[in-house]
Amino acid sequence: MTDRAWFDAAKGDIPQWAASMPKDADGTTIDWDWVRSLDLAHGVGTIPESTPQSIHDALKADYATRERLESIIAQCNSAFMTDFDRFIGSYRLPRALAYANRRLNDNINTLLHLGEQQHLWAVSRERRGRATIAVLKPYSGSGPSNDDQGMLDLSGEAGGTSAGNTAAENSDVKFPTTVALDDIQDRTAAILDARAERRKAQRFQKRAGDAAMARANLSGATSPGGAALPGGAAASGNATGHHPKPDWRDAYLPGRDVDAVMGIDIETTGIDPARDYIIDVGFEFMNMASPRPAGEPETYAYEQGYYAAGDAYGQSRLAFGVPPENAALGNALIAKLTGIDVRGRSSEAGYRLFDEWPQAQAGLLARLTQQPYVAHNATFEHSWFMLNVAGYAESYRAGRITIIDTLPMSRQWDPGAVPTNEHPYGDSTLDAYAKRQGALDSAHNERHLGLEDSHIMLVAMKHHLAALKAQRKGPWGSTGRAGVGGKSCGRKR
Repeated sequence: MTDRAWFDAAKGDIPQWAASMPKDADGTTIDWDWVRSLDLAHGVGTIPESTPQSIHDALKADYATRERLESIIAQCNSAFMTDFDRFIGSYRLPRALAYANRRLNDNINTLLHLGEQQHLWAVSRERRGRATIAVLKPYSGSGPSNDDQGMLDLSGEAGGTSAGNTAAENSDVKFPTTVALDDIQDRTAAILDARAERRKAQRFQKRAGDAAMARANLSGATSPGGAALPGGAAASGNATGHHPKPDWRDAYLPGRDVDAVMGIDIETTGIDPARDYIIDVGFEFMNMASPRPAGEPETYAYEQGYYAAGDAYGQSRLAFGVPPENAALGNALIAKLTGIDVRGRSSEAGYRLFDEWPQAQAGLLARLTQQPYVAHNATFEHSWFMLNVAGYAESYRAGRITIIDTLPMSRQWDPGAVPTNEHPYGDSTLDAYAKRQGALDSAHNERHLGLEDSHIMLVAMKHHLAALKAQRKGPWGSTGRAGVGGKSCGRKR
C-alpha cells in the first residue's frame, strides 16, 4: 500500500497551481475548492445501490467527475513546463489527480459491466475521432419503440420478457420504468476533437499574426505574388512561399557523439496514462560507439531464444499489477498483444502497483537520469513517466533527462520508411524498423514485452548509426547535430 501522506502534500500545492493555471484544457475556470474536496487517496467514484436508476445515476456522476479531472490533468503539463519563474515547485498534484482518475475509470468500467449484467444496456467499443469510447445501446431484449430511442423499457409491458425485466419483477425494489441512455454516453471523443480544433485555430491565428508581423517589418521584401519572408528570402516550392513544416520529432534525433544509452519500453493496460496502468517495464544499456563495459555478464536469456545479447548489458524486467477492480474485468486486447493477462495481476495476488510503489519509481528515475534514454515513439513513455514517476517531471524540466527517439530516426534517415499507399507516412513501427536494420528476423515479429522490444530497438539503432556514419549521413550529414543530441529542457546539446 502506498504512503497516503503524499496526497496531502499534493493538495498543499493547490495554491501554486491555482495562481498559475486558472483554467483547464477546455477553457473552463477551475474550481480548486472542488479539487481540494476530493478524496484522491481512497477514490472519487460513486458506489451505487444495485438498482437500475442508481447504476445510471452513478455512471452519470462518474463521467462528469472524470471529464472535470481530465480537463485539469490535460492542462497541467503546459502550465508546468511554461512556468519559467518556477512558481510551481512540484508535479505531484497532477500525479495524484491521475492516480485518482485511474481508479475512477475502473469504477466506470465496473458500472458499465454491471449495467450489461442487469440488461440495462449493451456496450460496444467504437473508434470515434481521436478516441475509442464505450457506446451504450438499448439492450436487445428490451424492444424499445422507435419513439423512445435512447431509453430502456423495464416495464415488461412491451417487446416480450427479457432477463432484465424478470430481475425487476422478482425484486422487492421498485425499479423505474425507464433508464435514459442519452445522458450517460461517453463524451471523450467529442471533448478531444473540440480541444484539437481549438488548438488548430490557435495555431492558425498565431501563423497569421506572424505573417502580418513579417509583412509589417519587411515592407516590400516579398517573393513575386507571395507573402513576406523572414530576411527577405525568396520562397521555394510554390507561389505562396509555403515551406514544409519541420517534424517536431526531429528534436529527439541523436547527435554524432551519442554513446552510452538506456533503451526502455513499457507495456500498459491502455494508451491513456491518466486512465490506465503500467504493467511491464523492460530496459537495458548499450554503447553506440565505445566498447561494452568489461565485467558485465556475457549472456542474457531473453524470452526469445533467437535473441543474442551482443553488446547489451544491465538488462532488467519489471512486472507490476493492477487494482482488483481492474483485474476482475480482464483485458482481452492486452492479453492477446502482450501475453499478459491482468486477471492474474491483481494487487490481491501479490503484485505491486507501479503508481503505489515509490521505491520502484525512484529506482527507475535514477536510471533515466544517468544517461540518455531511448524509446521508440518516446513521447509515449514520456507521457506515462510524467504521471507515474515521482520526480520525473521536475527532473525533465530541470534538464536532467535527455530523450532519444528511434521513430524519427526511421522516418528521417531510413530509406526503407518511404511513404506507400498502405503507409502514407512510411512504415516506421518498431517491428518494421528493427527488421530493416537487421535487429529482427523477417520470420518473427515484435514481441510487445518491454525488455525484448528494448533490445531489438537498441540493436537496430546501433546498426543504423554505424551505417549512417559510414555514409556520412544522419548525424554526420550536413544537418546533423554535434554532441549527444536528443530532447532535453533547459540546456542546449
